[in-house]
Amino acid sequence: MNPTTTPKLPNTKLFINNKWVDPITKNHFDTINPTTEEVICQISQADKPDVDLAVAAARDAFENGQWSKMSATERGGLMYKLADLIDKNRDWLAQLETIDVGKPYTVARDADVAESAQTIRYFAAWADKIHGKVIQSAANHLTSYTRHEPVGVAGFIIPWNYPLQILCWKLGPALAAGCTVVCKPSEITPLTALALCDLVIEAGFPAGVFNLVNGPGPTVGEAISRHPDIDKISFTGSTRAGRQIMAASGASNLKKVTLELGGKSPNIVFDDADLARCVQGSIDAIYPNMGQCCCAGSRLYVQEGIYDVFVEKFIALAKNLKLGDPFTQIDQGPLASEAHLKNVLNFIETGKKEGAKVLLGGARAPMKGYFVQPTIFADLRDDSCIGTDEIFGPVVCIFKFKTVEEVIQRANNTQYGLAAGLWTQDISKAHRVEKKLKAGTVWINDYNYTHFLIPFGGYKQSGFGKDLSEYAIQEYCSVKAVILNHGAPY
Repeated sequence: MNPTTTPKLPNTKLFINNKWVDPITKNHFDTINPTTEEVICQISQADKPDVDLAVAAARDAFENGQWSKMSATERGGLMYKLADLIDKNRDWLAQLETIDVGKPYTVARDADVAESAQTIRYFAAWADKIHGKVIQSAANHLTSYTRHEPVGVAGFIIPWNYPLQILCWKLGPALAAGCTVVCKPSEITPLTALALCDLVIEAGFPAGVFNLVNGPGPTVGEAISRHPDIDKISFTGSTRAGRQIMAASGASNLKKVTLELGGKSPNIVFDDADLARCVQGSIDAIYPNMGQCCCAGSRLYVQEGIYDVFVEKFIALAKNLKLGDPFTQIDQGPLASEAHLKNVLNFIETGKKEGAKVLLGGARAPMKGYFVQPTIFADLRDDSCIGTDEIFGPVVCIFKFKTVEEVIQRANNTQYGLAAGLWTQDISKAHRVEKKLKAGTVWINDYNYTHFLIPFGGYKQSGFGKDLSEYAIQEYCSVKAVILNHGAPY
């Protein structure tokens, strides 16, 4: 494969009630290959009336259809089939992800797609293990217990940086709990979500369980957020969009909301860290997926005792990162879109104007495609624009610090709280610092490790609620208390 070769494309219409349909008002948008800057294909664009149809299909499947009559074990069986089909189509899905997002093909195949199948398989095993419990009542004539019931119709709004993987993060617990789904993939990278629809049919899911409507956030995302017959929203994206979704959801029916939002995550390197390990780990904290990762370690704090040697080694490794055709052996592909390229370049120019020192990169890469050089800034203020705002690109800001207390305060001095990392060989210090960091995930002597067994979600303006693990299932359940009086008079 190479970027000028297009794999078999999925259907590009809307997917409602297990059928591919045209939008009521004929409209479309282009999806662009960020490596070649050329149009891959045109995608049908939904509007509010199409969302209404998708929600009606999901509601009927939840209340009256085959899905509502299935046992939990049968639901899990369908999910296992879907996971197997994702594995079977791993190469195709990875090719679609690569031409649409720009990420290296081997990463798309061996990480994104492989982990998507594993996530669906993990939650399939949970489908018949979501239980309430009996509550021992003080009154002998009462029996009390709880039911964990599916919340209803779930609306997904999926980001463009990990399109298939994050869709499966949400789809797994929703299906396991017994919900039905209306999904809006990103209009920038919709191809793998569209491909998944045919796998849903092939796996044997009943009509209306999974529905997909393409389109932009201000129309389709807004319609999903405001829809009075959607019971739950799960959104991954920017903090700004998260606030809008919260307002729209609250204005309609106070639906349950899970938000996984932006980040400006601190990555802290102490003097006693294993130098080789923490330098490579800090490269892996910021540059995978071209820096387009919400939990990226974009604020790198290095203790003064090893600052100079660390920075020298860090620059050397970053210089060796290879950019180019994502179907070849490279480290970084392009950014996902031209608009995002311009946004990242604007941040870089802002950093220069603010007086930050460019240690590496600082410009668009001289090749076709939306490529940005791996960029390192130093000698900048904590409160500078590039030191506080999420850039979402291959750009890291390095800060020097003296004491443990100082770096904890500086690390927490942000509106965000998605993740943090720290590097030290002193386990007591590691636990002392971890306890004080205000973040939903803290890595110790590691960074960017996620797994379906481990919950993922943020603090503060990085959102609330969890994807992955048993905790995610709770986001798609309502707990009902049942109290039975079996004979005693009032």
